Amino acid sequence: MGQAREVMDRLNRAMEAKDKETLARSYATDAVAYTPDKGELRGRDAIAGYLMEFWEAMPDVRYDQTGRYEAGDVAIDEGIVVGTNTGPMRMPTGETLQPTGRQLRVHSCDVATVENGEITTHHFYFDQVEFLTQLGLMRELTSH
Repeated sequence: MGQAREVMDRLNRAMEAKDKETLARSYATDAVAYTPDKGELRGRDAIAGYLMEFWEAMPDVRYDQTGRYEAGDVAIDEGIVVGTNTGPMRMPTGETLQPTGRQLRVHSCDVATVENGEITTHHFYFDQVEFLTQLGLMRELTSH
């Protein structure tokens, strides 16, 4: 196992333990993240804040990992984010959504580049339609 995998595994353990300090220290101070819902995030604090919003919205959130990969300085994780929306959720529009009480099971993939023991870029991929539909904010698309 290389450095990229070690850092990504440390990040995953910090998420699971809700360890804010270790989570933040997994990123370089000038790291950049790309998200489907909030766009580009710059800096360790912005990225850690983004991830902590999931803890607030879904205190029971967990990541059921289905795949772990590493290629050089890149670590890739595939899995399903599972949680119950029992806390307020900040939407990309700036609005705050009150808890829906609904459980989410959203497929995701993370691709992180690591340099000198820290994540420098992190691409978060998840289906926003799947996310919003499960929250009850979007009706399911069906073909007739």
